[in-house]
Amino acid sequence: MSETSSSTKAPSLFVTTRWSVVLKAQDKSSPDSAAAWETLCQTYWYPLYAYVRHQGHNPHDAQDLTQEFIARFLAKDYLKAADRDKGHFRTFLRVALKRFLLNEWDRVRAQKRGGGLKLISLDTELAESKYQTEAQGQPPEQVYEREWAMALLQKTMADLRTEYEQAGKTAEYECLKACLTAERGSIAYARIAADLAMSEGAARVAVHRLRKRFRELFRTAVADTVSEPAEVDDEVRHVVSLLSVG
Repeated sequence: MSETSSSTKAPSLFVTTRWSVVLKAQDKSSPDSAAAWETLCQTYWYPLYAYVRHQGHNPHDAQDLTQEFIARFLAKDYLKAADRDKGHFRTFLRVALKRFLLNEWDRVRAQKRGGGLKLISLDTELAESKYQTEAQGQPPEQVYEREWAMALLQKTMADLRTEYEQAGKTAEYECLKACLTAERGSIAYARIAADLAMSEGAARVAVHRLRKRFRELFRTAVADTVSEPAEVDDEVRHVVSLLSVG
């Protein structure tokens, strides 16, 4: 189930949890339900693992606890209790994990000794490597929230790249993507124009379109994680603040 291909690449496991995915997973009669469940498991493996590690558990115990929590969540169909009108899904899941850790550690440890734990196949080595590169000493909730924000950003970038690939503009995307984080005054339009064999004016237009489309996709991704349209602006500001924390 691992989606990563390089030990140097951060795992893209914490993809934005769109409520549309949650709703599909809840509907067992839907042909998309199984794939949605798979997406949720893959999505939340790393942030849940990081949360458990920040609670003081060692890597092996954190892996066992995270695996068992996901397996229990699926087996008991706890997802049916998730309600879009009651807040963010990521918060719902974090609260469920916190309760699980309070009640289940001894049982999971005993199960591990008895060999009964069925592990979900995920890249635990890469997860621990990523965990070790993060700033230490942060509250578990803060780590969890930041991982969500980072994945939201990564998912938006992936969607943007896909659009360019489908339009046959992969080379243009690769050339322009650094402009998404660059200050306007630092963008080398002349170099971009030369690399893409276009005029400098056309290069400026291309950069403008890329940045504009990124903002649109980012806002759409955020909008699909909240309950009401009125919440979008506040949530965008929240995500940006999380990404701004060094």
